[in-house]
Amino acid sequence: MLDSLADLAFVICCCFKLIPALAFPKWLWIWGGVIVATKIINQISALVMYKKCIFPHTIANKITGVLLFVGVPLTVFLESFVPMVVIAVVATFAAVQEGHFIRMK
Repeated sequence: MLDSLADLAFVICCCFKLIPALAFPKWLWIWGGVIVATKIINQISALVMYKKCIFPHTIANKITGVLLFVGVPLTVFLESFVPMVVIAVVATFAAVQEGHFIRMK
């Protein structure tokens, strides 16, 4: 649980520093918001069903993390948002899969 909370804190801190520096199309920001909303809904459903937060460490979540470390600098270097689209696809799958695992536990 502590590892997941540390990951969350790291992502939030990085977002505060990186978001102002990145210029993405509006639809990509909306897509990111949908992924965040899905993850929040997953945690709310875990709290309702099991009375605790559940952070599944799925392969898709781990791949998303690796892609973020590689994709964000690559996006800045290439001056293209294409790497972020790839990350968004994987992150969407990871969020949906996470919700499935939480509900099937």
